[in-house]
Amino acid sequence: MTHLTRRELLVAGSAATGVSLLKADVAAPASKVALVRCRSYSDFGTQLSSAFDHIGGIQKLVSGKTVALKLNLTGNPKNFPLTPDLPYRTDGATVATTVHLLAKAGAKRVRLIESFFPAQQDPALWARYGLDVNAINNLGTTVEWENVQNLGNYKQYVRLKVPWGGYMYPAYTINKAYTECDVYASLSKLKNHWIAGVTMSMKNNFGNTPCSLYGSDCGASGNEAPTKERGDVLHAGTTKAPSGVDAELHPDSPRDPGYRVPRILVDQVGIRPIDLAIIDGVETVRGGEGPWLKGLERMTPGVILVGRNPVCTDAVGMGVMSYDTKADRGASCFIRGDNSLKLAEAAGIGTADLNRIEVAGLSIAEARIDFGPGAVGKTLRELRG
Repeated sequence: MTHLTRRELLVAGSAATGVSLLKADVAAPASKVALVRCRSYSDFGTQLSSAFDHIGGIQKLVSGKTVALKLNLTGNPKNFPLTPDLPYRTDGATVATTVHLLAKAGAKRVRLIESFFPAQQDPALWARYGLDVNAINNLGTTVEWENVQNLGNYKQYVRLKVPWGGYMYPAYTINKAYTECDVYASLSKLKNHWIAGVTMSMKNNFGNTPCSLYGSDCGASGNEAPTKERGDVLHAGTTKAPSGVDAELHPDSPRDPGYRVPRILVDQVGIRPIDLAIIDGVETVRGGEGPWLKGLERMTPGVILVGRNPVCTDAVGMGVMSYDTKADRGASCFIRGDNSLKLAEAAGIGTADLNRIEVAGLSIAEARIDFGPGAVGKTLRELRG
């Protein structure tokens, strides 16, 4: 397929969304990414600390601050097993270790964030995912737990505008936990995604939209006790968001999830920029994002990636996975969806050009591992016959 230049992407993106993006001659920012070896979760603390050092440390970023840490506990527990053998979710040990290192760097408060069902504020719901709630609450800083599936502990939502006008929506309405903090960090996994091709720090932001407003059972006025995910509203665009929530910019645009999901996730990185991206590639999966997809396989890349820019960090992650960061839809690994890294680059969030990104620690070549063709619905053994 034809590869678009940055200038062509900007022009095409502006035409498709009706917004004015960056000037075509302004390069998206590049930022250093740390890539370190970590073969076991028992070494996660030491190696994550080393990764932080490679990017200049985190003390200045978090000292005296409230840090919101977004986890990746994907999957509706009503439909999918909570503790499968496949390590597709944020590992509990990585959460405790990360909170400890944030506390050690001087964070006055760490707010753990995720959206899951039921939409309730109950510590036991977090414990289902293998998180030791009591231990994490005693790591040297104040810890808060916020299920952002609805209003949660807040009395009202916050409406955040997309800086460049938006690919899909001009603004999104989300839980205030994302704005009542000084630093926003993403703790994600290095893995494939059925629609988006890959899911790392940027795709982790997709869960920021509360199902109370963007879930399939949100209704005309919102639903503070949602039970359905975002498929009808965000993925397929067959249901409108409730009254008071911004309508999409272009209702005549494709109802194709492969068109919508990458643009929505980039919009959401725009409304709530990621200040610190941490990608767990110690143990993970390939072939998709969770065990509800056929063809999922366990992977042990044995790495951690850390960066201050999510596009740059995810681009290095793609390099580790042996993928082309500039690939077009239809090419591995973007089988069913457009390349969100190129869309984010066109919006000016960060560069996806590995030649412009300084990688500290391991080189991409030293860490590279074959993640295969992506989410094709078959294991590599099945593909090879």
